[in-house]
Amino acid sequence: MDFEDTPDEAAWRDEVRGFLEEHKEQLGSRSGQRTFDETLARQRQALLYGAGLVGVTWPEEAGGRGGSPMQQAIIDQEMARADVPGLVNLIGIGMCGPTVIYHGSEDQRSRYLERLLRADDIWCQLFSEPASGSDLAALRTKAVQDEQGDWHVDGQKVWTTMAHISDYGILLTRTDPDVAKHRGLTMFVVDMKAPGVTVRPLRQMSGGSDFNEVFFDDVVIPDSERLGEVGDGWRVALTTLMSERLTLGGGGTEIGVSVDKVARHVADRLPDLPEERQAIVRQQLGRSYVATLGIRYTGYRLLTALSQGNLPGPEASAGKLAGTKAAREMADLAVRLLGDDAVYAESSDGSGSWQLAQAGLPGMAIAGGTNEVLRNIIGERVLGLPPEPRADKDVTFDELAKAGR
Repeated sequence: MDFEDTPDEAAWRDEVRGFLEEHKEQLGSRSGQRTFDETLARQRQALLYGAGLVGVTWPEEAGGRGGSPMQQAIIDQEMARADVPGLVNLIGIGMCGPTVIYHGSEDQRSRYLERLLRADDIWCQLFSEPASGSDLAALRTKAVQDEQGDWHVDGQKVWTTMAHISDYGILLTRTDPDVAKHRGLTMFVVDMKAPGVTVRPLRQMSGGSDFNEVFFDDVVIPDSERLGEVGDGWRVALTTLMSERLTLGGGGTEIGVSVDKVARHVADRLPDLPEERQAIVRQQLGRSYVATLGIRYTGYRLLTALSQGNLPGPEASAGKLAGTKAAREMADLAVRLLGDDAVYAESSDGSGSWQLAQAGLPGMAIAGGTNEVLRNIIGERVLGLPPEPRADKDVTFDELAKAGR
């Protein structure tokens, strides 16, 4: 594992750091962002795109720079270092965009991709349903083609992040119920403002409403908005899912909570605790810190592989799995140290960030593949364990639905 930047990487890091420093007033800070401002978020991404810091790994013909994953990792690290808020269109860039690049038509790529990178359009990913979460292929949202070739969509999606501000989404539907569930799916681009699309935000225990349920009532989608071939939606969806796990898996950065900020919080609160509890808190922080270092260095191993032109291994899935657990433990510790202040939406120092982190992080155990799915991936593809039994492999979806499965 190489901890040092190559000369080219060092030069790129200096360029990125210099831009972020020069424009820090326009970009704002994560810690200073008390409420979400959609207009400012779109402007921030447009500014970064204009500097060539958005979509770095995308092909030039798709609006990117044709750069390396290591260049993107350096941008992520430097934005975290500068406390710059994340991109508003992260789902579009990390998941929807690559799907359009690999499976979309030339017309779709020319119409959508540059606007997506600039945040003129925000995108969402319409996969999960009330009866199909981890078992995505069990989805029931159906698309039926009429004589003119248009598709009519009916159904419901849920847990759709950012759907309430999205302009477009990638939508996975069932177009053939008479084949096995993985083989009867088709993917589309859907206009989130089209007639028949209803978005209802879901209130989270953190107080926010980033997730939504989305209803489709006879929504008409032209066949020109199909991604991939009819019935080939599962293969198209795998492109999205692989991109999602790489986006969430991290490359040496923490998930949701900064261990250094937790350490400073502990240092501030520790003197007010009884001596016997101080030892316990130090022990808890030490365990979390060691776990985070392990995750960080595993991420660095991934970055080293990318820097050397190799394909990423299982580090992304392992990093997301372990990183979520460590982040939850640190957030819980930080909230406990607030004492009586923890019952308020805002603590005495004017910040409710620890409570928000604690309330929001359980969702990370579901987003981008549940912990159970990731353990299956690691068990089967890394440890070589036998796969789980699949009794429904050669059964049509219609038969499964009639059986209530």
